[in-house]
Amino acid sequence: MGLTSQSTGLALWENDLNIEKLTPGDKVIALSGNPNVGKSTVFNSLTGLNQHTGNWPGKTVTNAQGRYRHNDVNFIMVDIPGTYSLMANSVEEEVARDFVCFGNPDAVVVVTDATCLERNLNLVLQTLEITARVVVCVNLIDEAKRKKIKIHCDTLAKRLGVPVIPTNARSKKGLEKLMDAVYDTAYKRINVNPIKITYDETIEQAIRRVQDKIRNRVDGKINDRWVALKLLDGDETILESINKYLGINLFDDCGLLELLDQTRNALSDNHNGHGQLRDMIVSHLIRIAEELGREAVTFEDKQYNHIDRKIDRILTSRIFGLPIMLSLLAFIFWLTIAGANVPSEYLADFLFGIETKLTDLFTSLMAPEWLHGVLVLGIYRTIAWVVSVMLPPMAIFFPLFTLLEDLGYLPRVAFNLDHYFKRACAHGKQALTMCMGCLILHDIREVPPALA
Repeated sequence: MGLTSQSTGLALWENDLNIEKLTPGDKVIALSGNPNVGKSTVFNSLTGLNQHTGNWPGKTVTNAQGRYRHNDVNFIMVDIPGTYSLMANSVEEEVARDFVCFGNPDAVVVVTDATCLERNLNLVLQTLEITARVVVCVNLIDEAKRKKIKIHCDTLAKRLGVPVIPTNARSKKGLEKLMDAVYDTAYKRINVNPIKITYDETIEQAIRRVQDKIRNRVDGKINDRWVALKLLDGDETILESINKYLGINLFDDCGLLELLDQTRNALSDNHNGHGQLRDMIVSHLIRIAEELGREAVTFEDKQYNHIDRKIDRILTSRIFGLPIMLSLLAFIFWLTIAGANVPSEYLADFLFGIETKLTDLFTSLMAPEWLHGVLVLGIYRTIAWVVSVMLPPMAIFFPLFTLLEDLGYLPRVAFNLDHYFKRACAHGKQALTMCMGCLILHDIREVPPALA
């Protein structure tokens, strides 16, 4: 059975994500970036009220889409999940990677934080390994100026080989220039020459061996060099995605699988195992990001983040990191549970006082007993219990967690627990959902057994 344009690539994403083009000439733009870099602010500033949300196909991860008209062209902005890398260590990373690879967006905007640009360049470099149609948005330029950090965007653009645009999304400064660059990139009106990332010679030889085997099968539908690197890295989810979105089943290529085993074994011998190979790949990207940072970023105050570094060393240290984290989370749980008791009691008294009045009303109207049972003792009483038990702790817990997220502590919690969660084949970020789950379980215990 042959492949069709309706069954692969962007057409499949359009069906799954319900991307509705007003005209065939509409351009699909992926909006990528690390968490907390202002990506959502850029998205909201561009799209305003012209947006809607849903879920990624087969995932519980939320996606947001919006429309923006620029130079008489409709741009469909797809806000892909915030992620620190595209190495598919979590659902968010896998979704982000798959949309960049197989959604075939007309351009990818990678939003970065001007105050810590070097850290964000890791994601930029990984994206450039997949596609050349990239525009780098250096956001929060006002914060960088306040901290006396100067970003030489022209230097960075020359080194990366793609447009680099400074913005301040909150005041919509630079967004017009950003969309000009997106327009030129989407219509291929500018020549891009993305930076070439070259690894250790033994890794390069392995990439070439596998790449030669892959090239004819993927037929230019995806970057074969990048696929070869991912397969050598042991990321077999890419094979599943290639089969799903391109209809090319590399699992049935016995020659490729045998070559992969041989090449991986040879690399493991040279680099002391698979984990060492991944570390070398990541370290190389970080070294390039550091080099770019030294060339493109100037710090007037060399000690501008000295306090942040000191706090980091304490919050993520092996000695103090876990005790501080456990103490803080225990305090938040105690504050949530203890603080919710009083408002829960008042809310329950108020809502069940209404139930008494409703019962009196049904009695005065001589309504059938079964109707009173269904509407008052059934529906209303259940809603009253759930609201009085669940609402107060949620109203305390979520603002506190939002505050920790804004302060940047939640990523440090994920970092502290990542090692332990990986032993259970999980991810450090799942610690955050586990905390929420514990609170919900506590709330469910408070609900009467007849309603739980």
